[in-house]
Amino acid sequence: MSQPPRRSRGFRQASSLLASQIRRAAEGRGFAVARLLTHWPEIAGPDIAAKARPVKVSHPRSGFGATLTLLTTGPYAPLLEMQLPVLRERVNACYGYNAIARITVTQTAVSGFAEGQAVFDAAPKPAAPAVPDAQIQQQAARIAADIDDPALQAAIARLAALKLVRAAKPNRKAP
Repeated sequence: MSQPPRRSRGFRQASSLLASQIRRAAEGRGFAVARLLTHWPEIAGPDIAAKARPVKVSHPRSGFGATLTLLTTGPYAPLLEMQLPVLRERVNACYGYNAIARITVTQTAVSGFAEGQAVFDAAPKPAAPAVPDAQIQQQAARIAADIDDPALQAAIARLAALKLVRAAKPNRKAP
């Protein structure tokens, strides 16, 4: 049994392996530049990206100037309407020319269309670590007491406190 021929040497980026599939899926919705979908928070800005998602780009039968359709929920539509000129400039900067002539906003309820059920807000931030008790903080302060730089001493004390808290937890598996 012979081995199949090697296509290339070395490692390839995952994005290059999936680029053609992503481009075909994006072009099916009218997105000639898939970057608009993959980098939406960078293009639109975090405040707009949390409120709206691009759904499709429709091109007229004759002439230039496509229409970008955005999906948003509930009360965000009027807020987005006020920001459309700025958003249009950002999207056209992504394309490199004046590709988008109009932006329309489609407003859906919280329940309904499958795309309307998606949560547009960013993922919640991880919870802050628990504050160690006074005894552990004193022990951590003793560990960092010999350091002259106050900022470095505070950082080492925090690190020592976290390590002491982890060491004090029962049933902790060793790495």
